[in-house]
Amino acid sequence: MDRNIVHMDLDTFFVSVERLQNSKLTGLPVIIGGTSDRGVVASCSYEARSFGVRSAMPMKMARTLCSQAVIIRGDMELYSKYSDLVTDIIADSAPVYEKASVDEHYLDITGMDRFFGSQKWTHELRQKIIRETGLPISCGLSVNKTVSKIATGEAKPNGERNVDSQLVKPFLSPLSIRKIPMIGQQTFHLLRSMGIVTIGTLSEIPQEMMEKLLGKNGAVIWKKANGIDPTPVQQYSERKSISTERTFEKDSTDIVRMRELMAVMVEKLCYELRSKQRLTSCITVKIRYSNFDTHTLQKRIPYTSFDHVLIPAAKELFEKIYQRRMLIRLVGVKFSHLVQGVQQLNMFEDTPEMINLYLAVDRMRNRYGKDAIGRAIGISSSDIKAEQSPG
Repeated sequence: MDRNIVHMDLDTFFVSVERLQNSKLTGLPVIIGGTSDRGVVASCSYEARSFGVRSAMPMKMARTLCSQAVIIRGDMELYSKYSDLVTDIIADSAPVYEKASVDEHYLDITGMDRFFGSQKWTHELRQKIIRETGLPISCGLSVNKTVSKIATGEAKPNGERNVDSQLVKPFLSPLSIRKIPMIGQQTFHLLRSMGIVTIGTLSEIPQEMMEKLLGKNGAVIWKKANGIDPTPVQQYSERKSISTERTFEKDSTDIVRMRELMAVMVEKLCYELRSKQRLTSCITVKIRYSNFDTHTLQKRIPYTSFDHVLIPAAKELFEKIYQRRMLIRLVGVKFSHLVQGVQQLNMFEDTPEMINLYLAVDRMRNRYGKDAIGRAIGISSSDIKAEQSPG
């Protein structure tokens, strides 16, 4: 039986949210990002794209290309709120859904044709999202994640595209190889140098040749070009998390040391998030007293993977939860509500120094090990045992 997979993607998400706050922005070229010349474009409207503006472009270049653009510093807290609102609507309707990033979802509605027409059901859900949030959203419906995602791209802006199983090859064949997820700039230029321009041409290359050319990724790309993608929609769970706990050799009331440990634990979890290209929007702090009473407190936050955002949040929760002034046996931190995605907040900053610091530190950890570099307060940690686990 063919699967029915829906891909939903909020159109120019950051811009659309800003237009909900200020309707005067509708129809204008809008750029979201750092507002100084040293900033970077995080998102831009279709009107700005017509001038050649693109995401990740230096703001100085974007100003030159589109001098009349309205430039707005991003508000990740606001965007996270609307992202969660859309997720709640999907969760109320879809039997299985996966939140792939802050602005896109996959839904598996296989078998629903017995009760509803899949295309009709998808159309009605899309209209409900538009009606209840005011945000434009595009969607694709097909037999797997790859084809449905490409169909969504062809449906933009604010449209729908259905690709039945017998139409997959005719649909994909004339499209540019750029449309295939996984094909980045380097792979694109390599394939173009071989005269491969369309997905149809790529699909006719022997799979063995693609494997020799690009290794395991070559085989995956070949399958995608042929409309083959068995990847399941992984049910999104708010409980999906990563966490770490520290147990003291001796129960303690050394609050200064505990704050330092909290910072170290958060720092290591943040590195794990970034290395997996994940973002969190919920942090939980846990303490266990010497009598084994255990207490937790959590806080929703804008999607992030940055130490300097999450460490203060963890310390704030610790101050609120530690009320009994008893000896503490264990402290722990958990990040949950995880989604796939690169850190967008960096693109709202005017200066790149903090981001460059993160990149440099992460490169050292990748090369020499995750404990190769860290905050000085984490050096004297011989008095604890650590346990780290995925949720």
